[in-house]
Parts: sequence; C-alpha cells; structure tokens
Amino acid sequence: MDLLITLDNHSPLPLHQQIYEEVRQAILCGKLPPGKRIPSTREMAKALGVSRSTVTQSYEQLLSEGYLETVIGSGTYICTQLPDDLFDSQPVEYTEKNSSSKIKFSEYGMNLLQTKNVPILNEKQLEISFRYGRPALNKFPLKLWKKLLDKYCNTSLEWLDYSIEPLGYKPLREAIAIYISRVRGINCEPEQVLITNGTQQALDLIMRLLIEPGNIIALEEPGYLSARLIFQAYGAKLLPIAVDESGLVINKLVHSLEKDNIRLVYITPSHQFPTGAILSLPRRLELLNWASQTGSLIIEDDYDSEYRYGDRPIPALQGLDNQDSVLYVGTFSKVLFPSLRIGYLVLPKNLVTIFARAKWLNDRHLPILEQQVLTDFIAEGHLERHIRKMRSLYDYRRQVLVKSLKFNFGESVEILGDKAGLHVMVRLNTNMSDDEIIQDAAKLGVGMMSASSQYLNPNASGEFIFGYGELDEEKLVEGVYRLTQVIKG
Repeated sequence: MDLLITLDNHSPLPLHQQIYEEVRQAILCGKLPPGKRIPSTREMAKALGVSRSTVTQSYEQLLSEGYLETVIGSGTYICTQLPDDLFDSQPVEYTEKNSSSKIKFSEYGMNLLQTKNVPILNEKQLEISFRYGRPALNKFPLKLWKKLLDKYCNTSLEWLDYSIEPLGYKPLREAIAIYISRVRGINCEPEQVLITNGTQQALDLIMRLLIEPGNIIALEEPGYLSARLIFQAYGAKLLPIAVDESGLVINKLVHSLEKDNIRLVYITPSHQFPTGAILSLPRRLELLNWASQTGSLIIEDDYDSEYRYGDRPIPALQGLDNQDSVLYVGTFSKVLFPSLRIGYLVLPKNLVTIFARAKWLNDRHLPILEQQVLTDFIAEGHLERHIRKMRSLYDYRRQVLVKSLKFNFGESVEILGDKAGLHVMVRLNTNMSDDEIIQDAAKLGVGMMSASSQYLNPNASGEFIFGYGELDEEKLVEGVYRLTQVIKG
C-alpha cells in the first residue's frame, strides 16, 4: 500500500487509534480509493513495527464503522459505499465563506466547461475493441528502437540538457523535411518544420495565434472530433461543410454565406476522417484557389496518409500550394506508436518566428532523447521499411474486416471510403439505435464506436467506425460474428 503512516509514541492517543485516524483520513481524502485492497494485519504490523493486535484493533474499528470490508479468501478492502456524508453530497461550490471570491474562469475555461463530447479517459477494456487509430504495437521493432536508445544513452549527455532550438532538434527537422518531401511531396525547408507534442499541440498553437473567439473555422462534416473540441474550447464559430465520396464539397464552402469571413479551413484531404474519402485533385486546386483569393488559411491534417493500399499515397495538398496558404500537420503516432508524442507542423515562412516563440513558452522543448532516436530511425531508412511492412499487414487486415462484414451482413452493410488508413466507416441497415448496438456488443466483449460523435449536427444513425490496425485476423472475424448476434439476434 502506497501510504505513509506516522506514529507518535509520545502522543496521548494510543497507537491503534493513531492508525485508525490515519487510515480513515486517507480514505476520506481519496488517497485510498473505494475498492482498493489494503495490507493484512500481519503485513501492516510488520511495516509499522507494532504488534499485530494493535493493527487488528484499528481494523476492527474501521470495519465496524463501514470503512473496510473483508472478502473471504481475498483480503480486506476499502468499502465501495462509505458512511460519511461527504461522499453523498454534491461537489462543494467555493463561495465568499470558504474562499476570497468565486473562482473565475477565463473565456477558454468557460468554453471548455461547456464543451460536450470530451472523451472519457477511463475507457472500459473489452476483449475485442474496434477503436480506431491504434497501430499493431506487437509488430513494432523494439530491439532496433532499444539499440538506438542505448546508442545515445551510452555515448552522449546532450539529451540530459536543455535544448537551444525552439523549433525542435535540428537533425530531426532535417530528416523530416527530407522524408516528407520525398514521400508526401511537401515543399519545405527544415527551418519551416516545428516539432510538436503530437497533432493536438499543433492545433492548439494554431488556435492560440490565429483565432479570436467568434472567428469562423470551416471544417468537414463529419470530421475529427478532437480537432473540433479544440476549436470549440477557443470559442471559434464552426461552419460544417458536407463531405461526399470525393471529400470536402468545395462548392458549398465557396458559396457559403460566411465565405468572406472564414479564417481557417480544417481538412483531412488524403484520408478524410472518418469517412475515408480522398479529396480529388480538381477540388484540391479549387480549395487552394479559394484560399488564395480570400486570404483564409488551410490546416491540412495528414494523420495516416502513409497507409494507402493498392495505389501510391496521394501527394499532400501543401505540395500544390504556392501562396503560403497551408499549415501542414503530421504525426508519428499512427506509423510508430501512440506514446511517442512527436508530431510536426510545417509552416509558411512568415509564420515560423511567432510559432517558435509560442512553442517555447508552451513547453520549452520535447524530450531530446526521443528526438535523437527518431532522427536515426528516419535517416537510416528504418521508418520507410517499417511502413512498407505495416502497409502490407494493414491491407490484409482491412480485407479480412471488409470480407467478414459483407459475408455476415450482405446487402445490409455499406463500406465507405478508399482503401487506406487504419479504419473504415460502415453503415449498417438496422432498426436498432447506435446506443443499443454499443451496449449489447459490450456485453459480448466487443467495443464499438458510433460515428455520430464526429458530426457537429448529428442526423444519421447506424454509422460506425471500425478500427482494425491492432486486431489480428481471428479477432476481426470473431468481433464481426459477435456483432451479427447483436443485430440479427
């Protein structure tokens, strides 16, 4: 038990009462949460250097008052239902009586309080989860990554020090610039690459520097929820633009009543999230022309474009831009592993200085060691070899999923989007509600995600996002089979 109990032999309180008070206070303040197992009386007595009978006396009082409960053959636990009124009351509101004044949040804080659909962090783990965005972690070359880590840990102290480069580790920026120029058609120099703590920080920096509350941001409908939440938290006015099989419907953007007031357009052109559509070349050119005429900027989120099956990856929108209209956002979370919080933002040259200042104030710099290792991983060709290997694997898993869905649901299922990425969006023809499907599937150990949360104005049901990156063939087939039991009975 990670709890410090201090006993005072000179206290007027007997030792058993001191133990009782300290454990009780730890329970009430949350250091010992409901349901947590505590040490046996023998273990506690040994740890505190007191007799077992002293601890037993303390435990008996806590048991009698409803703070502890025993489970035969398992041990002693903190009760899930505690006796104190504190746990039955509503959260305390700070008033003049208990604080100098009521807490006053900033406009950002107030917007965040009112923002709906913020993801729940304590997601229940199910046997088979079709959650999107997770790569096949068991296929990552751990030995190679460890070898590169050891190289820098054993030969250099640079990674222990502060970085003097506000844009990020220069060799990494150089490696990224070469890589994305070759495989994504990006037109940039290393000085335009800003290393970020993933896509979310890149979007947050863009909001801080380019958007005031009430400014208009156009975005895809449906579109990426996490980006939308950031926009809403900064008080932006959101303008949803429809998506079809060729991506964002640029005509609706161009003829919008708000077309002259749009500050930013957020788009996932190379694999639209969540539908999987690819923005066609004519629409790309039309969008860039519109941005040039209006002075609007485009955020291009290129989150998993490396994974396109059967065809070469689509060149990035940024590579077609000759008016400095595009801010290009990339990440390594999907192609490597999610806990590697390294992304990058390719900026027009006239925005580099201000973004570098904001980044420095935001978090100074990312861990240097990971940047050094990633630099070698890219420069030595390991990244592209890993992507080629994973592209083949994900292509196969996508085929397994699509084949299984069509086999089990026939004409009642529609698969959306191009052959790309780590997820597919699926329409199921059923009379059940999305919540019913999710709840019933969970009872069978299958995690489902409705696409409704990705809509700013939800008006459709029966649409689901199926992630397949982390699931092997057996789990993909079994997961779809269990889903048929839910829907077909």
